[in-house]
Amino acid sequence: MHIDVNNAFLSWTAVDLLKSGYPIDIRNIESIIGGDEEQRHGIVLAKSMVAKRKGVKTAETIRDAKRKCNNLKIYPPNHKLYQEMSNKLFNLINKYTPDIEKLSVDECFIDYGKVKHLYGDPIRFAYKLKKEIKDTLGFTVNIGIANNKLCAKMASDFLKPDRVHTLFMNEIEKKMYPLPVEDLYGVGKSSSKKLRELKINTIGDLAHADSKLLYKYFKNQTEKLINSARGIDDSVIMVKRAEVEGISNSTTTSYNLNSLEEIYKYLYPLVENVSISLRKKNKYTNQVGVILKDKYFKTYSHQKKLKNPTDSTDEIYEIAKVLAKELWNEEGIRLVGVSLSKFSTSFNHQISIFDNVEDIKQNSELDKTLDRLKEIYGENIINKAFKFKK
Repeated sequence: MHIDVNNAFLSWTAVDLLKSGYPIDIRNIESIIGGDEEQRHGIVLAKSMVAKRKGVKTAETIRDAKRKCNNLKIYPPNHKLYQEMSNKLFNLINKYTPDIEKLSVDECFIDYGKVKHLYGDPIRFAYKLKKEIKDTLGFTVNIGIANNKLCAKMASDFLKPDRVHTLFMNEIEKKMYPLPVEDLYGVGKSSSKKLRELKINTIGDLAHADSKLLYKYFKNQTEKLINSARGIDDSVIMVKRAEVEGISNSTTTSYNLNSLEEIYKYLYPLVENVSISLRKKNKYTNQVGVILKDKYFKTYSHQKKLKNPTDSTDEIYEIAKVLAKELWNEEGIRLVGVSLSKFSTSFNHQISIFDNVEDIKQNSELDKTLDRLKEIYGENIINKAFKFKK
């Protein structure tokens, strides 16, 4: 199941205002959540359905939104409140299952298959959960039910708000194929534009597309694109256990990053930082993770288990770049993060015929030498030269 809060920032602000005695439910008037017009967040972060009907769009400037709504009410974002409301939501869901994968503060996947024997029919349970969230916390959610994560996510995006939708394998042709190709989860703006140019206008068109034709434009992403259009997804629920030891670092950018090259430039110093911490612990990582948060405050994360443990900055950086490229949805990015986990204390490298053992040893010694220099003379004393290739 995919559980998604309807219009989270505005709904949570409305609930908090009503609780404080505010006389108006801002969900029922022309209203938006938006930042200071003089600062970088002077955009619409969330809008009421009334404002949406007037043409207000998420991520447009507040000035443009005002032109469409003469009586527009603007409320500032309150991220501390949003985190509190998010915690309440996930704590409620956690009563029923610990197998929760949080996608962002306002949406998650749950693995209902593991608890179905406790709660029975998934559709009946979804309606029960949806009602409990509304009655207890004061806001509504959409719940998508499917055989895999991709289809559950697609289902929850169907008609809103306060709905339960299914997208089982036998429903894909009827419910998903007619949708415009840009509605497919994971297809960004440039990809959908190229697909449109190739006369691939619907998800059904993509599902039946010639992979050889698409490979010219999408290379190794071709198979994933076509499989997604067919509703095929074998990814599992990724549960972050609190007790798992890890090293992580992230940064919020001063402007939106709109290219992979920009993302990579922010990624490298983060990788360097966590790699130094790893080497100080005399450990090697067996798993690398990347987190991206876009301008809509949606968070995306991906992890990769390694064939061989490593403490190499270069190696971790190359893996992180691959993960970032897979994650990026071609929207502006405002936060970049890197994590290392699943540590070991020994370097058990499985050598292949393509590995140069001497290079691996020399690179390790170079990293440790740079660590010592930075510790003595400061972080900016020396850095490796890098070309930030796509």
